[in-house]
Amino acid sequence: MKIIVIYNSQTGFTKKYAQWIAQKANADCVEFSDVKKIDLDSYDAIVFGGWAVAGSISKLKWFKKNISKWSDKKLAVFCVGASPAENPEIEEALPKNFTEEELKVVRWFYCPGGLNYEIMPAKYRMMMKMFVTALKAKKNKTQDDLNQINMIMSSYDISDIKYIDPIIEYLNS
Repeated sequence: MKIIVIYNSQTGFTKKYAQWIAQKANADCVEFSDVKKIDLDSYDAIVFGGWAVAGSISKLKWFKKNISKWSDKKLAVFCVGASPAENPEIEEALPKNFTEEELKVVRWFYCPGGLNYEIMPAKYRMMMKMFVTALKAKKNKTQDDLNQINMIMSSYDISDIKYIDPIIEYLNS
């Protein structure tokens, strides 16, 4: 099976996962900005990876716009975010990025990445600073709130190659 992994990465976590997937699946790996140069019709499986932004997946609109053209292909989307894989909000938020019809033909996966403030664009650093400020100002903070505040106050990396295993299993099924 001929596979391509297309990714959109802001701070490197999605790129890292895309490269891991491509290596393990013996797939081509292409940055989203170069996808127009690629003949996607020649692939049997298309894997798209984007980073999480406020419950959405970056550049997913492009992928969704093309789903109907790829009815003969195996389709997967992976989202890389700053939350640990165990965060129950992931199972709730990510499927909302797809319609019921899309979920019949696309499998989605979550891969925990982290935050890298050193290379994050200023706009997103500002958004994160406002989010931390709002969390700190919250009355009656739960232990989860306190843990989240401590976690996102500085850069961290919780990515792990083990999170690609379900993606590889899907591609091999």
